Amino acid sequence: MRIGQGFDVHAFGPGSHVVLGGVTIPHSHGLVAHSDGDVVIHALCDAILGALALGDIGKHFPPSDERWRGANSSRFLLHCAGLMIEKGYQVANADVTVVCERPKVGPHAESMRAHLAAGLGCPVGDVSVKATTTEMLGFCGRGEGIAAMAVVLLQRRPASSTETPGNPDLQSLIAQLDLDPLNE
Repeated sequence: MRIGQGFDVHAFGPGSHVVLGGVTIPHSHGLVAHSDGDVVIHALCDAILGALALGDIGKHFPPSDERWRGANSSRFLLHCAGLMIEKGYQVANADVTVVCERPKVGPHAESMRAHLAAGLGCPVGDVSVKATTTEMLGFCGRGEGIAAMAVVLLQRRPASSTETPGNPDLQSLIAQLDLDPLNE
């Protein structure tokens, strides 16, 4: 088994929504980022990459690379899931905490769990999404931005399971994004 942890933060800026865990949530602001600014997926990717000892999300998707400007972060998640599979691992469980005063995460947590589980090729019951505030302290408390922390536990895949998971939600997400998780 391998454990990884990740953290990401983005400032609020102009916009009418944020994307968290692959879910678009209406909000009074957007997030300032090179990609879509999905702090949930970015933190989860860093956790997976950390568990695999493969660096961080910036190494795989550098902000200096224009290919990733405005990119859907679900692409990053599929890439990391592909690396995980390639290295012979699968998710035992993933736990994400979103830190913000607003928007309210609770009403969207189940949709986020479903999207993340599809991207990871694991059951929804293996993914947790929760939120907390900073009691109005710090940049999150002042409404200047949003942060996310993630922890993932990876376990070796059974020897007979070397192909991409047959999770129909994962296959649907790959088709929707027109991606191959192992070869972008």
